[in-house]
Amino acid sequence: MKTMPIIFSLLFVLLLGACSSGPVLPNSTGLAYEVVVTMTEPLWQGEVGEAVKADLASQVPGLPQAENSLRITYASPQNFNGLLTYVRNLMILRVDETAYTQVSLNMERNRWSRGQLILTLNALTKEEAVSYLEANPKILVNQFVKEEMARAVSQFEKTYSMVVYEGVKNKFGAELKVPDNMTYFRDTADFFWASNNAGTSRMDVVVYSFPYRDENTFTKEYLVNKRDSIMKLYMPGSFPNSYMTTETRYVQPLYAPITLKGKYCGVLRGLWRMQGDMMGGPFVSHARLDEVNNRVVVVEGFVYAPETDKRNIIRRIEAALYTLRLPGEEELPNEVVIIP
Repeated sequence: MKTMPIIFSLLFVLLLGACSSGPVLPNSTGLAYEVVVTMTEPLWQGEVGEAVKADLASQVPGLPQAENSLRITYASPQNFNGLLTYVRNLMILRVDETAYTQVSLNMERNRWSRGQLILTLNALTKEEAVSYLEANPKILVNQFVKEEMARAVSQFEKTYSMVVYEGVKNKFGAELKVPDNMTYFRDTADFFWASNNAGTSRMDVVVYSFPYRDENTFTKEYLVNKRDSIMKLYMPGSFPNSYMTTETRYVQPLYAPITLKGKYCGVLRGLWRMQGDMMGGPFVSHARLDEVNNRVVVVEGFVYAPETDKRNIIRRIEAALYTLRLPGEEELPNEVVIIP
């Protein structure tokens, strides 16, 4: 796990910081979904390090190929100084039976740089550290992923596609802020589609609505069937009789409820494919109840990026889903919820 790319970017940050006056923290650096981990080398090489790696490198759900949730860079305590302390995501683990009375996981922001998140796990013994991580699966990775999602949401609040914002506002009376390069769109009936139309790393977003009937609306079966019927109608493929559908032959989509802005949200993720074509990729959707209009509003992002990693692309468009504000929610703050 190499540290040189991080060091070069950090040198640039330090040069910028030298030009300013006062005790101003430099901006954090490092890549999205990258974390620097520091602990003693014996811990890293042993069962403690394996437990940390199993947590941080757990696989991203709903992708066609296995991809780790985070890219991990290890630094020993002797090498963890200066430049590396400015990285945006840091994980520190200490084992010392004379310094601690119980195991604890602490979260701190902006210690050495702005926009930084530090998780520190303190334990009396190696066994206690491992037991804590086993009893709290994905407790580390979920916090870092949530932080990265929140960073993206914050960015979308400042810079976003006006094409999508105005289209969704006019059609659904809702607000949605997506990457500003998503300027290609189609507006049809109760369906809105937009894309960055990229040759590689293509991102698309769709928004549609349908009347709310009863609580059975928010089930995986109902939402998958609704998705397939709508996509067949509005997302045709390049060939005659080809259309988008949900992949259920080899892998089943995942469904989980979360609470957003105090209300129920059904999160559906899985793989899409073009019936009658060779295209496919991951998707994720949020289905929410618009109480003002007694309807369900679905906002979905999907990705087409053959032969490339898709983790950062799908997570970027997934973060945009959290910017959805239904009628009556204009003043409510955004929030990010990561499914355990």
